[in-house]
Amino acid sequence: MPAPQPVTGLILSGGGARAAYQVGVLAGIADLLPAGAGNPFPVIVGTSAGAINAVTLASGAMHFADAIRRLTGFWQGFRSHQVLRSDWPGVIRQASRFVGHSLLGLGAQVPVALLDSSPLRKLLNQHLDLDGIGHAIDQQHLRAVAVTAFGYESGQAVTFYQGKGAIDPWLRHRRIGMPTRLSVEHLLASSAIPLLFAPIRLGHEFYGDGAVRQSAPISPALHLGANRVLVVGVSGNPQGPTPGDPRERVFSGKQPSLAQIGGHLLNSTFIDSLEDDLELLQRLNHLSHLLPSDVQPRRLGLAPVEVLVVAPSQPLDEIAARHRRELPAALRMFLRGPGATKTSGAGVLSYLLFEAGYCSELIELGRRDALTKQGELCRFLGLPLPRP
Repeated sequence: MPAPQPVTGLILSGGGARAAYQVGVLAGIADLLPAGAGNPFPVIVGTSAGAINAVTLASGAMHFADAIRRLTGFWQGFRSHQVLRSDWPGVIRQASRFVGHSLLGLGAQVPVALLDSSPLRKLLNQHLDLDGIGHAIDQQHLRAVAVTAFGYESGQAVTFYQGKGAIDPWLRHRRIGMPTRLSVEHLLASSAIPLLFAPIRLGHEFYGDGAVRQSAPISPALHLGANRVLVVGVSGNPQGPTPGDPRERVFSGKQPSLAQIGGHLLNSTFIDSLEDDLELLQRLNHLSHLLPSDVQPRRLGLAPVEVLVVAPSQPLDEIAARHRRELPAALRMFLRGPGATKTSGAGVLSYLLFEAGYCSELIELGRRDALTKQGELCRFLGLPLPRP
């Protein structure tokens, strides 16, 4: 049986403002492509802020380089007030509602979170042309694009996808694939970080950030037809060497701040499941290569999947700490109490710092990391190797 034609999937994980790094990686890939090249990713899957990048890219798939330029300009022009209420009245009102409703049980039964992300809806409606997805699919520049959200009542990670009619929906343990016409509401639901941003209603259920229960982030791309995947992560060192002996480390002995605890919770939501899924996929690939030559791995569901990972070469929380003064005064005051404006609590800040300086530095880091891996990227995408 001949080997299947390669179908490349792009995985853009979640991570709030950290998703600016993904834009830099994509810009670096665009630099490697020949002039006028089409979209190299027939399958695009995103979660959380990665969903916004995924849909923006899919909307412009017919003109890949132009789509990357628009996406880069979008992130380089970011200000916090475009994503969430960062003025004094907005911050105080939202904090009061959160305490009164969520902690004391007062007020109307409306979705309440620590931050008011209502400006993001207006920004996305102005920025996105979702009709471009259908045009790209019709012209065969795109096979499918998908975003994942988490249903608070069902406990299911639901992947909403738009693609060719031949793609069947799927049902796995706590994972569902649902064909639909993607909208801004799907993006808002996928990027609604629990407690920080309010959940979004889709149909009869409220949804939040898809990374919460997405135990297999790579799986949707495979269901949509990809047989090799490029993963653009937002952690500082995925699958890197394990830390040294804890007994040799120097600890402060101080109790963790609320921001430190929150940073670890966010990392476990956005990063750990992706790294676990990558590790499992590599083990299955290794197992498929150990099978006897007369056994077809595809029949056993063990067909190898080529994976390439590009992830930050520098800790993003350290970069965020350098840019913490870019936050608006009201938001900076709001985050100071939990310790998010301190270096030790910058993990939370790295997800919420929607400011041009921070996002631009992440974009530049992503571009450098992509060019550092240009040989691997060229081989993976079937491009001519760069001259030494």
